Amino acid sequence: MGNQLAWNKRYSIGVDTIDKEHKKLFSILNKLFDYGQEEDKSKWVCQESVKYFKDHALQHFADEEAYMASIDYEGLEMHRRIHKNFRDITLPALERELDSSDYSEIAVNHFLGVCAGWLIGHTTIEDRAIVSGKPIKQWENLLSEEEQAVMGQSIVSQVYSMFQLDSRLISSCYGGEKFGDGIYYRLIYTTTGKKRWEFLLIFEEQLIVETIGSVLKTKNKSVNTMLMNAARYTARQLVEHIKVHFAELQQAEIKEEQLLTYDQFQKVFEKHSPQYSLLFDTEKGYFAFCMTTVDMVQIEDGVSIITENAMSAVEQYLSQNKAEKAAKSGKSKVLIVDDSAFILKTIQKVLSDDYEVSTVTSGVAALRSMILDRPDLILLDYEMPVCKGDQVLEMIRAEEEYADIPVIFLTSRVDKERIEKVLALKPSGYLSKSLSPEAVKKEVDHFFGKISSETKA
Repeated sequence: MGNQLAWNKRYSIGVDTIDKEHKKLFSILNKLFDYGQEEDKSKWVCQESVKYFKDHALQHFADEEAYMASIDYEGLEMHRRIHKNFRDITLPALERELDSSDYSEIAVNHFLGVCAGWLIGHTTIEDRAIVSGKPIKQWENLLSEEEQAVMGQSIVSQVYSMFQLDSRLISSCYGGEKFGDGIYYRLIYTTTGKKRWEFLLIFEEQLIVETIGSVLKTKNKSVNTMLMNAARYTARQLVEHIKVHFAELQQAEIKEEQLLTYDQFQKVFEKHSPQYSLLFDTEKGYFAFCMTTVDMVQIEDGVSIITENAMSAVEQYLSQNKAEKAAKSGKSKVLIVDDSAFILKTIQKVLSDDYEVSTVTSGVAALRSMILDRPDLILLDYEMPVCKGDQVLEMIRAEEEYADIPVIFLTSRVDKERIEKVLALKPSGYLSKSLSPEAVKKEVDHFFGKISSETKA
């Protein structure tokens, strides 16, 4: 890991004071990595090294925020919020783990892995945005940290009351990534002021089986109609408890109840910037909670549920889910990373018959998607803004668990200089965006055919 954190020009954002501190933080982590490989370890040395890293990180945050204020950086408050989240939530949680385990090797490695991943991602994405003058806007509608924390704790409490599960909030910026086989449930409320409140609740199927299934003492290993109907009403009860946080919702009425496919969910999620977008790990499966308020607009497609058709609608949804899973069974997974919606849709369309395809628009989303649903191949745009393809590849390879995932670059330029730069990063290949969709499909088929032949050999 020490070599993977060696400073290089990709981490430089061009501001001397900030780059100097970044180099220092990298150096401290590298010393900790080196120390972790020594046989004769001292707990005191490790404690002092962790404290040294923390002190430098906090001072760096203060200096960086002062610099952003001096140049009237538009994204200062959001950037400050990211710093605060790491300082007040992430670091204390890691320190508690170190203390409770008496600085065990596992806890120290966890500390190093989280800090290294955070530092690489923050340096190449949020910090680079400082000099580009274009703040990251994906979460501009998120409510305050205090409100996020209150909502997260409320949901954790409700989940515990319902199922005695000690769930934990693992992200307050869930980006709509797929995790396992999911159930996508949507509740739409309207108020007298004609405002629409939407709640999206995403459950891993195994979570429903492990919780509601155990209550009903069912022997089914998958979600059936009975479990799905029980899950619907459980989800509605959860939302009813959440409604008490919003005075405007006290008199609101349910306008629509829907079950969505993942593709439908993605369209809804991309269209409406969430105010809450929380991801939880219950140890029985993942669960996500998203909420947004919008003016009255047309409601997107989905399996609508009303009293008269509830049973048949749920059966239709589960049947559709089962058919989709059967169709995807055994298919290789391809993750496409590109900031162009046109490119994403074009390549997804041509690959979707033979592969299970996921799409994301940024390097950060790619990393989250990989963690939740590991792909067999990544098609990665080389020329993305803010966090370029080479930086994304470096972040992928910095994570030991994902370093061996094949990556093929997508590039709009195929001149000698660009190709030399691309190949120097040692990807599994590169494809020109000028190729026809059919030609891209042919190259992907060839790649998997080659991998299959090597495996058999």
